Parts: sequence; structure tokens; C-alpha cells
Amino acid sequence: MAEAKVRLLLLSNSTTFGGTYLGHARGPIVSLFAGLKRIAFVPFALADQQGYFGRARAHFETLGIQTDRVVEGTAGRTLVESTEGIFVGGGNTFRLLDRLQRSSLIEPIRARVLEGMPYLGSSAGTGIAAPTIMTTNDMPIVKPLTFESLGLVPFQLNCHYLDADKDSRHMGETRETRIREFHEENDRPVVGLREGSWLEVEGTGGGQVARLGGSHPARLFVRGAEPRELPPGTDVNAQGGR
Repeated sequence: MAEAKVRLLLLSNSTTFGGTYLGHARGPIVSLFAGLKRIAFVPFALADQQGYFGRARAHFETLGIQTDRVVEGTAGRTLVESTEGIFVGGGNTFRLLDRLQRSSLIEPIRARVLEGMPYLGSSAGTGIAAPTIMTTNDMPIVKPLTFESLGLVPFQLNCHYLDADKDSRHMGETRETRIREFHEENDRPVVGLREGSWLEVEGTGGGQVARLGGSHPARLFVRGAEPRELPPGTDVNAQGGR
């Protein structure tokens, strides 16, 4: 298993305000899939899977890449085992993980990625790259068999991370509060990825580098410590993300 070849691009979101679908990360996406002719797209996080697939296919056609739709069942597993690259789209993280589990796709995707297949995730597709989905913002609209996901990075992820508005009169929990609650019961670090940010990940184990891209800092939460701001270009793992 050629672990050193692992390459991930984990986007906090697929569309930034005023931008186009995946437009803000066009450069890193082109780099990730350089030389590939076909990739597979996993649309399980949305109810309208066919419409979602059409949107992704139209985008990748502009990059000269053909896209095949991963479906639930044996045909989906066959595609995952043969495709050159994979894109897992966003939506509801619980639904995405549930569909992947019921289709027995968690292990095939993980195995292919660890063998070197490039992996692109956005939002929910990024969240499942973590060891579990326990730090997602989504409601549990379905009940997956377990919260354990792909475990391609050693830290938890919180996509669409929002800072508290000091002028707001909202008295409910902030995103930071929710992550602190996670650390009342769990040890793993959590990376809060703001809109327009991403992680470019290479390697596995102790040699893995998870470099922050985009124009915004990320927020790193480690149990027992105050949150830290990590500027673009930072290797999250080297700063305590392991």
C-alpha cells in the first residue's frame, strides 16, 4: 500500500458568495486531478442526486474531465474500484455517511485513496475525511450505523466555521461553544475551516502534511488549550492537529 502517494483536497464549501461552483478553488482542483481523464462523483449528500451529478459533470467538463456518477450498490463499488479520481460532494453529512455505509463504500474509497487515488471533498465530503462526523454542523436527518468515517486525516473537521458576532443579540450556542462541548467528551483536535478555505493533504501517518489554502485563517481547537488562529500556508498537523 503506497501511503506516501495520498493526495486530498478538502474544501470547506463548494461555492463562495458571489462566486461560481468550485470557482474559488479551481487552481488546486486542476492540480489535484492533473492528467486525469475521468473521475467519479458521489452525490449521496443531497436528495436530488441526479441534479447534483449534472451540476458537477458540467463543471468538470470545463476542465476537460469526464465525470461518472457513483450509485448505491454493486455498480457504485465497481466504479470506485476502477476510477482515476473521486469527488465527494456536500449536503447533509449524516445522509452521506449513511448511504456510503449502506452501499459498503467506506472501505473501498479509503483503500483507493491510500493507494494514491486523488480525493476531492467539499463540505460534507470534506467532513467524512475525518475520523468521525461528530463535529459536523448538520442535523441527523438519518441514522448512520456509526459516526466513524474515512479517517484520512487525524483531526476532526468543522466546515463553514463561523465566528461569533459580538454585536449579535443571539443567546444560543456559538460554533466555538459546540466544539468545546465536543472536547468535554473527546480528545481529537478540531480544525474549523472558514468559507473559502481548504486543506491540501499529502502523505499519511507521521509524514502527513495538511496545508491550509485560501485567503482565511483556520481555527485549531485542542482539548485543554485556547483556540489558535492558523494563517494560510500552515501545516495543520505540525501545529497540533495530530
